[in-house]
Amino acid sequence: MYYIQTESTDEIINMQAHEGEGLIRRRHLFKAQTELPIHAEIWELDQGVSEGDHIHDNTDTSNGSLEEIYYFIEGEGSMTVDGEEITVQAGDAIMAPPGSNHGIRGTSSQPLKFMIIWGPPA
Repeated sequence: MYYIQTESTDEIINMQAHEGEGLIRRRHLFKAQTELPIHAEIWELDQGVSEGDHIHDNTDTSNGSLEEIYYFIEGEGSMTVDGEEITVQAGDAIMAPPGSNHGIRGTSSQPLKFMIIWGPPA
């Protein structure tokens, strides 16, 4: 048995995240099927669209303490982690550990496309 998803038929959710600017296109990966203690999505941010800076820590009652991994597939962007601005592009990966203040913005004319994986640390 196996599960398959295709970009052309998956539901795409357009939503704002953490008081950022614009709408982020989000595609859930195997949300209903996985038994892993993680979530995985593909996000796309047009130029100027952002996920606002935010912190996941033990006082975050909606999610608890979370660790996030971002893997960049296409485009270019700017990510902030604890006040440091980092330029990101296809092939880069960033991990935001619990308690870090982080956010991301699309900066190029091509959408910034990336996979984000998050879950509670062990």
